[in-house]
Amino acid sequence: MRVIFRTILLYLTIGAGTGQAALTIEITQGMEGAMPIAIIPFGWTGSAAAAPENIAAIISSDLSRSGRFAPLPDRDLVANPTTAEQVQFHNWRMLNVDNLVVGQLKETGAGGYTIQFQLFDVFRGKQLIGYSFPVSHADLRRVAHHISDLIYEKLTGEPGAFNTRIAYVTTANTGAQKSYTLLIADSDGYNAQTILRSNQPLMSPAWSADGKRIAYVSFENETAEIYTQDVASSERRKLAAFKGINGAPAWSPDGRRLALTLSRDGNPEIYSMDLASRALRRLTTNAAIDTEPVWSPDGRSIVFTSDRGGAPQLYRIAASGGRAERLTFEGKYNAGADFSPDGRKLAMVHGKSGAYRIAVLDLETGLLRVLTDGQLDESPSFSPNGSMIIYATGTGNREVLAAVSVDGRFRQRLSLQAGNVREPAWSPSAGN
Repeated sequence: MRVIFRTILLYLTIGAGTGQAALTIEITQGMEGAMPIAIIPFGWTGSAAAAPENIAAIISSDLSRSGRFAPLPDRDLVANPTTAEQVQFHNWRMLNVDNLVVGQLKETGAGGYTIQFQLFDVFRGKQLIGYSFPVSHADLRRVAHHISDLIYEKLTGEPGAFNTRIAYVTTANTGAQKSYTLLIADSDGYNAQTILRSNQPLMSPAWSADGKRIAYVSFENETAEIYTQDVASSERRKLAAFKGINGAPAWSPDGRRLALTLSRDGNPEIYSMDLASRALRRLTTNAAIDTEPVWSPDGRSIVFTSDRGGAPQLYRIAASGGRAERLTFEGKYNAGADFSPDGRKLAMVHGKSGAYRIAVLDLETGLLRVLTDGQLDESPSFSPNGSMIIYATGTGNREVLAAVSVDGRFRQRLSLQAGNVREPAWSPSAGN
């Protein structure tokens, strides 16, 4: 039996790598029927010859990465309007483009800018949305992602997830030692920020519901300890350093508690910690290994991994503890769950015939669907709009991140220019 209880093993080394943090995203499987859209290069008014950011390119990349849209290449654009008055809709109808985005970036002085955009329905010749945003230089990419979210939601009826971040762990060889780095980056791999660097393993990053804090496991003192850290200020707080295992932290939806795995009483069990008082409440009592807790979005229950039935499977208990209900029965291995934002699905690692792949369980119907085809896929994490799942996988002799749509039709790979990356965790939407 392959044991994937990351909180139980002495966290295996992640592999050789470099300090390069920016993730490169490659679409590995497109989606048939993607919606054609034209994103026109934004007009630029400012003191420099060129705009500080290519806003249209950021939006086009975002929409393409969703799998739902097929942006027209710049070389195929029949015109370059930047205002509504310049748009000739008949030109775009001939290209069978459903929607059109035009906009402008203007310098306003003192490091400030204004981004203005409009989204049009080409065949009706009608504006669907239009906004103007004041923005600083540092926030140009963030606002571009926000525009992508607005366009995505208007055209699909679902929230976008471009103005979000991803936490992940990389490693680098530093002489005879490995250096572990916990980072966060924008959903497109840009603006990587180091949260912590250590010559001992870092594991299990988990976002608070407001996206302002991260919990993680660090071995920096040569034993497993759980910390929380404020992303903006870098202020750290050690929460669990008990004898034995301290692992798999998971935030409650209200941000007041952590679920975690502790072996302080002799056996790995699920506990809940009140963050204000640090008071512990033991939720499970079983001779088996109980680990990898995750809260339901409504905060009423916790799903965890346990081998109490003889092999790793997923179980659910009330957030206050009590009798555990088994959720998975298909296959001999199901572990590492993550709830979809609506609470209706669970992503997990599903093991069968020696392969470990990402699967999704519909909690209402009990239907299990395998989404990936790797041999060693793990650490699934839902996007905050529930449309994609990011996970860790191997390709050749490297370890990378990958993402798959919840219907399995669209896939992408996220990798470093050199080295390995693991332990992904997708942040909540900005502003939560």
